[in-house]
Amino acid sequence: MHGWAPEVIGAVGKPETSPAGYLGVFFTDSEAGRAAGQQVAGRVFGARTVDRDATTSWQTRLAQYDAVCAWGQPNHSLLERVSAIDKPVFVANGDSDPMILPRYSYLLAGLIPDAQLKTYPDAAHGFLFQHHAEFAADVDAFLASA
Repeated sequence: MHGWAPEVIGAVGKPETSPAGYLGVFFTDSEAGRAAGQQVAGRVFGARTVDRDATTSWQTRLAQYDAVCAWGQPNHSLLERVSAIDKPVFVANGDSDPMILPRYSYLLAGLIPDAQLKTYPDAAHGFLFQHHAEFAADVDAFLASA
């Protein structure tokens, strides 16, 4: 993975991210995806006024993107190194994630000997918010079995 798709950068690659841009990357455009996105956006962009996380700065977001580009350089020999991971790994993603394409999750899980892969249906980058109860149960089950 070397950077993000132009539509992702257009939606969230600017200092001020709008709720519409956030929703477009983190949730699918289906009825269920839009409903889940509206619920999460209500919590993220307004309902909670106390005990909130600090807003991520533009400099932090740029540094994250730079790291994605630097570490995502195509290098097959470095990618193969993950096959040496000898611990159980849980890889999760939305089946329609435009930011981290699902094929990368399949690739990663296929290279790690004891990996479990779960893709969440009708979900994008915000799959863990949209499917929060199922995701939490899956993580609990994974940790209990590891």
